[in-house]
Amino acid sequence: MSSTAVGVEETRQSSLVPMIIIGVLFFIFGFVTWLNGPLITFVKLAFNLDDVGAFLVPMAFYLSYFFLALPSSFILKRTGMKKGMGLGLFVMAIGAVLFGQFVTMRVYPGALTGLFVIGAGLSLLQTASNPYISILGPIDSAAQRIAFMGICNKVAGALAPFVFGAVVMSNIGSFDKQIAAAGSPGEKDALLAAFAAKVHMPYMVMAGLLVVLAIWVVRSSLPEIKPSGANSERAIGHAKGSIFSFPHLWLGVLCLFVYVGVEVMAGDAIGTYGQGFGMTPEDTKHFTSYTLFAMLLGYIAGLLLIPKFVSQQKYLALSAILGVIFSIGTYMTTGYTAVGFVAALGFANAMMWPAIFPLAIKGLGALTEFGSAFLIMGIAGGAIIPVAFAHLKQSYNFQAVFLCLMVPCYLYILYYGAAGHRVGQHIKD
Repeated sequence: MSSTAVGVEETRQSSLVPMIIIGVLFFIFGFVTWLNGPLITFVKLAFNLDDVGAFLVPMAFYLSYFFLALPSSFILKRTGMKKGMGLGLFVMAIGAVLFGQFVTMRVYPGALTGLFVIGAGLSLLQTASNPYISILGPIDSAAQRIAFMGICNKVAGALAPFVFGAVVMSNIGSFDKQIAAAGSPGEKDALLAAFAAKVHMPYMVMAGLLVVLAIWVVRSSLPEIKPSGANSERAIGHAKGSIFSFPHLWLGVLCLFVYVGVEVMAGDAIGTYGQGFGMTPEDTKHFTSYTLFAMLLGYIAGLLLIPKFVSQQKYLALSAILGVIFSIGTYMTTGYTAVGFVAALGFANAMMWPAIFPLAIKGLGALTEFGSAFLIMGIAGGAIIPVAFAHLKQSYNFQAVFLCLMVPCYLYILYYGAAGHRVGQHIKD
């Protein structure tokens, strides 16, 4: 065996353990993140809210990325990626305790604070883990590695609504009837309090598991990787140390903003979309899982096709075209067929994050962590676009609002995959 072949084999073996550890982390934040879909229905019932009030759930969760991603990059500079991931898990545990406690007390602002803290821990975790897996191997095959992480993430995400449905949302149809038949405000309030308290123990258990995982990650064999040495081989203009010298990064930040917006619309808003056709909470409680199953299929397709048959940027463009087609399908049909098109958007969305992130940080060198933080801030799109949907559908047809929000987002993603990722670069794909 040649020395080159030995070197390749050693590289594969040395990256296997880190990929397994990061895969576990992606599973965890996939499970936590995709609880937001069923949580929207849950808080709507537990706190007697309208859709606008219930959609504060994803808003509080995803806004934390905007406010805390940049501080996360400075924290990671001091702690290193490994300890930073452990710290992120610990912060998530604190948020889980706060959420479970405040929901049980039926204090909605406190519950939103808990979700914000969970998002804060995730912003630290993602600011570390996404560039870590991107630069663990060649940047041009990063989408394939992130696709593997995405499978871990989406398997967890698909399981989350079923677990939450079994533990918290079981018999939701009969609960609705009990609320309607309540003879007095006091009786109704007691029923709602008992329903809200069902999340307390699951979130306490989640907090304990997150603490255990934090200790495991910090004490694991996960190696430290210095982005400055692992992501500087691409010649991209003359940065001269300025993050503003990388226009492809800033176009990528906007691309991630609109991408996360459409991803959350397809995954978290699908239940509300179905209820627009008169479906009940019992009918829609597993709809988020359908989107996640479609995303899982998309990740598998990406693993098989990238980069052997198609580049990550071309696959991104093709995915955006599918997004436009499926979005039109949601408007042209009704009932379960329309909901099916919303779920199918999961397939179109699957490989977008794995393609956008490495394209946007390509060649940043010592600025990789800083640039990654700005990209993580783009996750705030998951706070803005779904809330815009909740507000606008009060005055306009919900299907038309969905279409008008989704199609422009996918067209911009198409632009970034086709041309935007090359702006300011002096290289060819």
